[in-house]
Amino acid sequence: MIQPSRDQERFAQRPEVSVFLPVYDEAGNLAELHRQVIVSLESLGRSFEIVYVDDGSTDASFQMLCSFAARDSRVRVVALRRNYGQTAAMAAGIDASRGEVLVPMDADLQNDPADIARLLAKLDEGYDVVSGWRVERRDSFVTRVLPSRIANRLISWIGGVHLHDYGCSLKAYRREVLKDVQLYGEMHRFIPIYASWAGARVAEIPVTHRKRFAGQSHYGLSRLVKVLFDLITIKFMASYLTKPIYVFGWAGIFAFLLSALSASFAFLMKFADWPHHADFIQTPLPVLSMIMLVLGIQLFLMGLIAEMGMRTYHESQGKPIYNIRTRVNFEEEEELATKSTKSTKG
Repeated sequence: MIQPSRDQERFAQRPEVSVFLPVYDEAGNLAELHRQVIVSLESLGRSFEIVYVDDGSTDASFQMLCSFAARDSRVRVVALRRNYGQTAAMAAGIDASRGEVLVPMDADLQNDPADIARLLAKLDEGYDVVSGWRVERRDSFVTRVLPSRIANRLISWIGGVHLHDYGCSLKAYRREVLKDVQLYGEMHRFIPIYASWAGARVAEIPVTHRKRFAGQSHYGLSRLVKVLFDLITIKFMASYLTKPIYVFGWAGIFAFLLSALSASFAFLMKFADWPHHADFIQTPLPVLSMIMLVLGIQLFLMGLIAEMGMRTYHESQGKPIYNIRTRVNFEEEEELATKSTKSTKG
């Protein structure tokens, strides 16, 4: 193991690059993975740290990670109490990382640490997010590749950020684009969409994908269902987060229209014998009309409650509905604001 120099230890306090890796039962991969990550990062000429997030491993993964940290001050370990899943582990990695650039990657050695340099080079071209694209995947086509392609097209269409490979964990982010990101469910794959909403410039480059070195994959087709549910959330947040009355209002209008149509057909059948005669009690249309009327009223009321909740959320926290990338010629106002804050504290 290559020991860090004094300069490396000094810079590790405020590293330029943080690489964080969720780990779950990867004891067979960790030694080779750590060696390759160290070699790749030391070739960059930048200060760095490595943050391992042990997501409740049941094998010797945690002990191995602790041994890495004991030998190298640039290595940090976060151990979760149980297996929370990749999204929670990613969130823990983001919170624990101190670098100006954050690079997540998998711990199964299918990502090539040598690609980190290419991600950072692309980031230096002026982008805020650079996503890896596994052009030649080394996974089963039926159970992994095909579902992934379908999901990627759906996510790109709904989220509005067109990437070929949302499932690739190897990405590079500037810290500022992640500061307000809150992750839930399986939302870690949608981080580029969140960043784009905040005004981030997103790019994608091909990266190497390798066969699994050891162990077994922890993902299967069941994950597609979770992705579909999260896509519904993404669509709502993208289009209606600050105006929820629109989605509830349109649903309410549809319910009212269905109620009116049902009532009209019921009256036509009773009084105009069209398309044939039927009393109100002989057809379910009057009941359907009343149900849709009540549902329409409920949807409108839910929309109003959601509107009030959203306004309370923004106004109580002083949270703006926009993000500013930079400010020019505002130095005087910022200086006055700083003086005002100091005088208030004094």
